[in-house]
Amino acid sequence: MSKPDLSSRHFQRKISEFCKLRIAPIASTRALENIKSYLVSLIVHRKSPPLLNGRIDWTEIAHACRVGGELTGDLKKQVRIALDAILRWLGEPPVAEDIRSAKRMPRSSEPSQRISTTTAPSNRKPRRIGDDDRHAQSASAPRGPQPKAIQPFPDPLFAGGEDPAGFQDALVYHMRRFGESYWQLYRAIVHLGETFDDKTLLSWIQGERAPRSVASFEILARIERRYRLAAGYFKAKLPHQSRSLHGHNLGDISPAERRRIALHLPDDFSSLPFTKREEILDWVRRVIISGSTDYRRYQAAASKQRYAIRFPGVTYGGTALPPRAHTLATSANQNVAEPFEDPDLLSGVVDAPPRLAMEMADLIRFKTSTLTAIGFQRNGVWGEETAFQKIEHLGLMFGSLAASPAGIVKGRGVPLSQLTFGLLIFPGVWDWYLQWREQRRGFYTKWEEDMLMVAQALTRAEVGWIRQHPELLKDVRPIEGLIAPEEIEFASRDWHGACDTFHRHAANRSKEIQRVMRVHRDPFEPIMCVLEADSPLAEYRKITDEILKRMPDEDRYPRAAAEAVRSFLLLRLGLHLGLRQKNLRQLRVCPRGHFPTSERRLEDMKCGELRWSDREQGWEVLIPSVAFKNSGSSFFGQKPFRLILPDLLDLYKYLEAYIDRHRRVLLGRAKDPGTLFVKTVKTISLDAAYDSTKFYEAWRTVIQRYGIYNPYTGRGAIKGLLPHGPHNLRDILATHILKQTGSYERASYAIQDTPDVVQQHYGRFLPQDKAALAARILNQVWEAA
Repeated sequence: MSKPDLSSRHFQRKISEFCKLRIAPIASTRALENIKSYLVSLIVHRKSPPLLNGRIDWTEIAHACRVGGELTGDLKKQVRIALDAILRWLGEPPVAEDIRSAKRMPRSSEPSQRISTTTAPSNRKPRRIGDDDRHAQSASAPRGPQPKAIQPFPDPLFAGGEDPAGFQDALVYHMRRFGESYWQLYRAIVHLGETFDDKTLLSWIQGERAPRSVASFEILARIERRYRLAAGYFKAKLPHQSRSLHGHNLGDISPAERRRIALHLPDDFSSLPFTKREEILDWVRRVIISGSTDYRRYQAAASKQRYAIRFPGVTYGGTALPPRAHTLATSANQNVAEPFEDPDLLSGVVDAPPRLAMEMADLIRFKTSTLTAIGFQRNGVWGEETAFQKIEHLGLMFGSLAASPAGIVKGRGVPLSQLTFGLLIFPGVWDWYLQWREQRRGFYTKWEEDMLMVAQALTRAEVGWIRQHPELLKDVRPIEGLIAPEEIEFASRDWHGACDTFHRHAANRSKEIQRVMRVHRDPFEPIMCVLEADSPLAEYRKITDEILKRMPDEDRYPRAAAEAVRSFLLLRLGLHLGLRQKNLRQLRVCPRGHFPTSERRLEDMKCGELRWSDREQGWEVLIPSVAFKNSGSSFFGQKPFRLILPDLLDLYKYLEAYIDRHRRVLLGRAKDPGTLFVKTVKTISLDAAYDSTKFYEAWRTVIQRYGIYNPYTGRGAIKGLLPHGPHNLRDILATHILKQTGSYERASYAIQDTPDVVQQHYGRFLPQDKAALAARILNQVWEAA
């Protein structure tokens, strides 16, 4: 078989595959077969398509294929791709583009009657490149603009002295520089058999859409190579730099995980070797998604073991506590309870039995009510967050006692019916719980010490809640290895004596644990690379610069732009104010020109407000002292926290844009909660206000997206950073001032606390800088000389 025959057969197969891929979805079966047969016949007989005035004669083609009215505009576009390929295979010059019907109207000086199809050059002898009669045929060709031949690397018509900032402007500019229409560019860069639509390219040029898929970025790379531009030239001009790509080859990864990791994958991920893709996925999961600390790994393993007791009926201030409050003490209890065959041997998160729930409700009422009930005494009051925490911790303790000894939790197997707060005055119960936690974690931590402090407070003379409720003993039953009958009998005879005995036991155990306890969750570990910098604040500020660098176009992507501005303000206000998560989350906003909330009203709501100060001509943050966790600290002196935000690095510009425009975009049709920071309201959203969990997740997402440097994509601000929450801002501010001044007092001002607290928590970062601080003062003498 000759080489021309081999080439013909191979090309016929390619055309047939093209018809199945591109024409079959938009044509009937009969039309598909007729068109495919017609195209193959052109190849077999080496005939060029019929032309009319230098353009494809669709009337003749419709007649030859017997498709009639089925030859729609979309079908013509696909058939034209095949006809152009046949012309290139035959060595023919490309034909001119089709002109819209409005532009195809004959001029008055030309005959209105169309040329007969019998005179169309469909039966002429096929031409070859290099034939002697080529120039003669060209001379006799119909009048009209001749199509431009496709060249791999065309020469520019003029030197490129401009560099448009926008993607659309840059693409149009370089197409004009090389004298190409969108259809010519499409034919030059899209290969036969590819499904990339010419309408997509046209939408880029018209500014209606922007590339987002992996396939689109491959087309951009081809355009860059064709026009001899730097790699990534067009990508750097896209209006949404922080958008993830569609179409990565991620195998059997679930859609939920795809959404989390797609943003952190390089554009050429699908073309990389398998081992390299596995390396990238492992790094993204380990560093960005989960955070590679020892505590994170322990928490991930513990999250699969459910054993807590929930208290859904407990209320605080007349309002039922949200489910979060009962299932978030650790990740080990975040799942919904399931039915069990044996309700007395549990290994899961379940609701507390009625008696235990009533006892917990009475404890919360005792510690949170404004006035103590007649006949009772107390020392100190729990706030909302403290009440949440105690419910969670005690729920975990009762859950461990009820968990099955044969399960993965290896609990004690105490029946639910025997759970009562009366168990907490027996030393054996606490010794078992302390040893059980030490076996699970591998060592003792401050958690165990804090629990013992709670136990001491509950049994303290005169003011302890358990001490004032001797009736709790009536429901206590002996438990082998934990509570002996003799201990119950002694407690029934002398309740206060039994409480005193346990109080001394808890105090001794607390001292013993203090000597051996270790830090498992180092709060500084995720931000250690920042704290070790000479200027921690300047290092962390790089994240805000990264957000501005990748800010989406507000006109095209209003919601994405609003979320980016919210992320920017979260970090900027946090760095200026040094507030705890609760105070920053609950900060209200009073738009400029509105009457601000009175200080007394803010005290009642226990939250602060951002408002415009006419006197200072700046944005002011006012937070009453009662809104702070340490409201009784000497820092406040019963006076409110007041600070005028500095108008540095466009802070006011973005703050006012957020208040005036972006915040409304995030709210949508939801009710305005009045807080400065609001969630992105979607169709399933019930409330636009952040709770503590959602606020932490929002902050963590900002760090994952903009903060962590990704060596595979080049995005991210800080190398070595790990995901963290808003509370770490206080660590950065205190450490920065400590490094710059060496003053615990000044550092305490930045985080609204006392020098003693700063020295206790942040003193570890000062020793290596003490000599430098002293030398800075001493060197001034030599510099003056």
